[in-house]
Amino acid sequence: MHAYVYKSQRKADTYVYLAERDAFDVLPEPVRAQLGTLTFVLDVALTPDRKLAREIVETVREKLRTQKFHLQMPPRVVADPLTGDWGTDA
Repeated sequence: MHAYVYKSQRKADTYVYLAERDAFDVLPEPVRAQLGTLTFVLDVALTPDRKLAREIVETVREKLRTQKFHLQMPPRVVADPLTGDWGTDA
């Protein structure tokens, strides 16, 4: 399975994986409006053994099969309640 990955120019660290290149019509209008302009960044083969930096390949593959897109949001920044240090929950 191939995915076409686009970066949102409006939302930092937000990416959209599409099952078909430039098939933006599969995105719900409220999502599309929030993302703004999308810039193509990657054409990737999503094989079962592929590793992605922030996503689980099988989750992305399932979303592409069922809804034709997957939205990758930036990791949430959280504070450790014991130390007060800031980190991500990813």
